[in-house]
Amino acid sequence: YPLPRIDDLFDQLQGSSVYSKIDLQSGYHQLRVREEDVPKTTFRTRYGHYEFQVMPFALTNALAVFMDLMNRVCKPYLDKFMIGFINDILVYSKKKKEHEEHLKTILKLLKKEKLYAKFSKCEFWIPKV
Repeated sequence: YPLPRIDDLFDQLQGSSVYSKIDLQSGYHQLRVREEDVPKTTFRTRYGHYEFQVMPFALTNALAVFMDLMNRVCKPYLDKFMIGFINDILVYSKKKKEHEEHLKTILKLLKKEKLYAKFSKCEFWIPKV
């Protein structure tokens, strides 16, 4: 899956003065494996056979599936006031009042889509990135 070029991402931030970084907790593990695909994730240890119920990090297409989800979910806001990079979201704004609205919008979206952030790794209302 093609990741966005870092210089293109920085170009989007021109003129912004306030930022919030949101780290999605255990990124891939928030995606459930389709029931019919669960047996495909089986692995064996000396303690028995196990199956993943959520997407493991080691799957070949895990990055592509997760990035596709993020791009579909966040499409209305991408390149306007939000950047998604794997399991990180950056909300950027020119003014504080505008940032309040942008942040509310993204947090409501994450709640609606049942995507959870790891609060200890998030930073809100920061002056630079």
